[in-house]
Amino acid sequence: MSGFTVAMTSVKRQDKFLIIKVVNPDLQIKLQNLPAKPGVYLFRNLEGKIIYIGKAKNLQHRVHSYFRQGRVPDPKTEAMIQEIDDVEFLVTDSELEAFMLESNLVKDNGPKYNVRLKDDKRFLMIKLTVNEAYPRVMLTRRVANDSALYFGPYLPASLARNTIKLINRSFQLRTCDIEIDGKRDRPCLEYHIKRCLGPCVTGLCVPGQYRSAVNDVVLLLQGKNEQLAAKLEQKMMAAAEEARFEAAAFYRDRLNIIRDLARSQRMINNRLDNVDVFGYHREGSRLALQLFTMREGKLLGKKEFFWEGLLSFEPAQFLREATQQFYIVGTFIPTTIYVPEEIEDQELMETWLSERSGQRVHIYVPRRGKKRQLVEFATRNAKIAFDARFRISRSTKIQVLHQLEEALDLPHPPSRIEAFDISNIQGSETVASMVVCVDGVMNKGQYRKFKVRSVSSPDDFASLREVVYRRYRKLLTGEHSLPDLILIDGGKGQLHAAAEALDKLNLDIPLASIAKREETIFVRGWDDPVELEKTSPVLHLIQEIRDEAHRFAVTYHRKRRSIRDAQSELDSVIGIGEVRKKTLLRYFGSLKRIRDASETELAKVVGPKAARAVKEGLG
Repeated sequence: MSGFTVAMTSVKRQDKFLIIKVVNPDLQIKLQNLPAKPGVYLFRNLEGKIIYIGKAKNLQHRVHSYFRQGRVPDPKTEAMIQEIDDVEFLVTDSELEAFMLESNLVKDNGPKYNVRLKDDKRFLMIKLTVNEAYPRVMLTRRVANDSALYFGPYLPASLARNTIKLINRSFQLRTCDIEIDGKRDRPCLEYHIKRCLGPCVTGLCVPGQYRSAVNDVVLLLQGKNEQLAAKLEQKMMAAAEEARFEAAAFYRDRLNIIRDLARSQRMINNRLDNVDVFGYHREGSRLALQLFTMREGKLLGKKEFFWEGLLSFEPAQFLREATQQFYIVGTFIPTTIYVPEEIEDQELMETWLSERSGQRVHIYVPRRGKKRQLVEFATRNAKIAFDARFRISRSTKIQVLHQLEEALDLPHPPSRIEAFDISNIQGSETVASMVVCVDGVMNKGQYRKFKVRSVSSPDDFASLREVVYRRYRKLLTGEHSLPDLILIDGGKGQLHAAAEALDKLNLDIPLASIAKREETIFVRGWDDPVELEKTSPVLHLIQEIRDEAHRFAVTYHRKRRSIRDAQSELDSVIGIGEVRKKTLLRYFGSLKRIRDASETELAKVVGPKAARAVKEGLG
C-alpha cells in the first residue's frame, strides 16, 4: 500500500515526517479499497464508537491523507489517528449530498473530534407532535428521535412564545396532554374560549378537521405563508358557498392574520437586514463564539458557545463546522451571514443553506464599513463572554465555595468535592458513579465507575456503603488526597449509609446529601436539614454536582444493561462460550454490529465455524 507504514506499534517521527500506525489488518484492507468517489467517512475506535465524521469529494484521496507519510502533523489529528481502529464510508452522488449527510450524522452522533456546538442553554424550538393522533405544539430545548417535527431555533425566545400563542389562538390545537379517546362528557374551558377544537369530546371535532388544522400549522412553521393563505382562502370561499357563514368568518380571520404575517416577513426579507453575525475569541485551547441575529435592521437575539481543550485550531474548518451544526438544527436561516474569516467549503455551505431556506443565502467576510463593524462588535462581545466564562466565572465559583463553607460549617472552602449516586432497575446490574468537582469546576478526567459486588437486591443503602468504603479504603492506601466534602444523591437514609462506611474506616470527612424532591440538604452530625433559597448559588452548585453524578451513573447503567442483554442473546448461540462472547463484544462494540457483520468479518474475529454459528444463531 503506497504511502503507508503498516503494523507499527506507535507513532514515530523521522526527519520531521510522521509515520502513522495502521495496526488493524481489516482497516488496512478497507483503506486499500476506498472508492475515488464523493461521500462521508466515519472513523471508529476500538470500542466501535464513532470518533470523527468527515465528508470528501474523493474518499480515497481524503482518507488516505490522514495516514500518508509527510502529512503536516497537528495535535488533534495525531491524537485521533492513534484511536482509529475502523473506517466506514457512505458513497453519495455529489459533494453537496456528502456535505448534507455529514451535517446530519455529526448532529446525531456528536463525535469526539468534530467541532461540537455546545452552550449552557439549548436553543428554544417549537415541537409539533405529529406522532400523536391529535398533535400538540409545545416549546422544547431538546430535539428527540421521536418522529415529531421541530422548528427553530428561535432567537430571541419571545418569538417562539408568540408563535405558540398565535397557533393556539388561530388554529386551536389542543394544549393538554390527556389521552384523547372521545369519551369525555364535556370539553374544558379552552374549547369554550375558542383556543381548542375539542377533540376529547365526540362530535365536536372530527379527525379530518383536526388534521387539516395541523397541516396548516406545519405550513405556518415552515414559513410557507403564501401557500397557507391560498389554502385558507379556498376554504373560506367553499364555506361561504355552502352557507356555513360562521366557518367562513373563522377562515377569514385566520387568513387576515396570515396575510399580515406574510407582508411583514416580505418587508424584512426585502430590506437585506436579515443577517446573522459571527465573531470569536480564542486563547490557547479555549474559545468563545458569539452569534448576533439581526432582523429588519434590529438586534433581536444573541447566543454564546464555548469550547475547552481544543487540541488544534484551524479557523476556516472551525467556522465551517460550527455554523454547519448551528443551522442543521434550525429552520430559520437568514439571507446573509457575516463571518470574521473565510470559511472552508464556502460555496457548498451557501448552496446547502439556500436549499434549506428556499432563498439565496450569501456568506461574506466584510472588509470595511458598517458590515465590518458588526463583525468586530461580535468579536468584542466574544472576548467579554470569554472573560466571563473562563476568568470572572472562576473567581465567582471560588466565592460560591466560600459560601458553601459557611452554609455547611466546613473547616475551609471545599476545593475538592466527590459525589456519589446509585443506579439500578429492580436490583439488576447495580452500578455507582463518582464525579469530582475541583474549585467549582467538574473534572471529568477523575470520574470513577463502580460495579456493586455484594448487593443482589435493590438496596441503595447497602450499595452506597460498599462503594463509599471501597473508594476511601483505596485512597488510604495510595498517594491520592482525600476530598474536602463528600456529597451523596439522596436523603437521610443514604447519608447514614455513607457515614457508616466512613466510620468503619475511622474517617471524619465532611459529608452531606441532597434529597431530590425538596432539594433539602442533610449534613452528617446535624439534626436539622439545611434549607437554602431556590435562587442560592450554593444550592445551584450542589444541584449541578448531584445532577452530574446521576447522569454519569445512568449512562454507565445503560451500558452495563446493553452488554448484559447482548451476552444473554449470545448465550443462545451453540458453540459460543464466554471467551468468544467477550471477544465479539470487545471487537464489534454492540449486538447490533455483530448482527450486521458478514460471516467473513465474524470469521476474522472468532474463526469460520464460530462465525457460521453466530450468523445462524442470531438469525
